[in-house]
Amino acid sequence: MHAAFNRLKAIALAAGLALAAPHAFSQAFDAVRLYGAAPGNDGGTVGVAVVATYEYQGSDQRSTWVIPVLDYQWANGWFAGIGNGIGYNFAAASSSSSQLQYGLRLTVDKGRKESRANALHGMGDVDAAAEGGAFFNYSLPQGWFLTSSLRYGAGANNKGLVADLGAGYLAEIAPNWHLGAGVGITLANAHYMQSFFGVSSAQSAASGYAVRSAGAGARDARANMALTYSISNRCSVTAALSVSSLLADAKDSPLTRQRSSEMGVMALSYAF
Repeated sequence: MHAAFNRLKAIALAAGLALAAPHAFSQAFDAVRLYGAAPGNDGGTVGVAVVATYEYQGSDQRSTWVIPVLDYQWANGWFAGIGNGIGYNFAAASSSSSQLQYGLRLTVDKGRKESRANALHGMGDVDAAAEGGAFFNYSLPQGWFLTSSLRYGAGANNKGLVADLGAGYLAEIAPNWHLGAGVGITLANAHYMQSFFGVSSAQSAASGYAVRSAGAGARDARANMALTYSISNRCSVTAALSVSSLLADAKDSPLTRQRSSEMGVMALSYAF
């Protein structure tokens, strides 16, 4: 059982590695991935990843990062790490079902620095902010799963509300080879959308962009795929690709240089 969970853990890590990059703030913490240990046991994952992406969501300037990854969960329901934040899984604590995960957590929205890209000149910084939230995951038969997450606190006035909905599939396609695939969509309130995709009067005067309001609605939709090779029961290497497309007001923002983008990941992970 521990070997199987270690392999599943590597795929879950791949699904979240790209989202942990500091510049990929807009997709960070889209789901809680608690595959760090078999039910009733403590366990974690440590790794390093090379992430190829863009400076901000909607940017046309590429960026490459090398980032550490560390996540751990306890049998009593607590978890902490770079990919999941700090939280509590009530299903683990009550031993209700290994298929169900739900709870509360704290995360950090990394904001956006004006200096990250030429297109952001005059827009000012959006400061990093703590977020409080909740999550609900459900595992279906034959490797399918559903994820959902709610986070509050991001944006210029710390009133941004973001809801992430996703579905995915995990499968062993050959001895030591596993394939993970998924889709997701993110919805956000007007406070969040205006902070990251709108242009205020003051920002217009400083940047030269026309004043633009961004309302509540869908931010983006995305699809991802991860291929994992298990070097051993604990050590795995993963290649992952995520493709996203901005929607609604995010798509039409003057800050958006390209509506669709891709993110690539190469990662090495170790389960302990």
